[in-house]
Amino acid sequence: MPASTRKWLEASEIHPIFPTFVWKLQLRRDLVQPVLDLIARLRPPGELARGSAWQSAHDLHQLAELRELVASFHDAVRSVLRFLRVGHDDFAITGCWANLYAPGAVHRMHTHPNNFLSGVYYLRTADGADTINFHDPRAQAAVIRPPVTALTGENTDQVVMPVEPGVLLLFPAYLPHSVDENRSTTLRASLSFNVMFRGFAETVAKPMWGEE
Repeated sequence: MPASTRKWLEASEIHPIFPTFVWKLQLRRDLVQPVLDLIARLRPPGELARGSAWQSAHDLHQLAELRELVASFHDAVRSVLRFLRVGHDDFAITGCWANLYAPGAVHRMHTHPNNFLSGVYYLRTADGADTINFHDPRAQAAVIRPPVTALTGENTDQVVMPVEPGVLLLFPAYLPHSVDENRSTTLRASLSFNVMFRGFAETVAKPMWGEE
């Protein structure tokens, strides 16, 4: 702090308000291989062409082979809801699918509308294919972009998060995210899912007039 400021300042505080959280959990490593075995049976035969990607059907959470893993997803979501002090925990996985990215493949910035939380569980990564990008969800923050002397968590518009097999990420479904080009020589594999409250209109979205 400049000396000129210290002459008149008695106290100062910084309040981080309206934060956006990403929860990162390391699950048991033995949960990874059964999912890779399942994907090997579901995916089309042959190698993916360079720059291409493959997604499975969106109902993998209903398969018996993934029962234990899906149960761990539910436990993780409950812990997030407790952290957020959400008073309603009757939720459902609305979709769960596998992703394969060949060398050269990218996944452009996107969100997952009509869901409360999204999750990604990593199955196979490699050097050059072991990160995910989270982008500032505040569109208005890009209106004025003064130069900065160093990128920090307080001034950046993108956070690059490293990942590895067995890592589960949970984040708000509104948070824009993307995956850079797979710069490795092997497939990158992950399992994605979305979560939403059951009976949202009848339960969570009731009018709050009595709480004002």
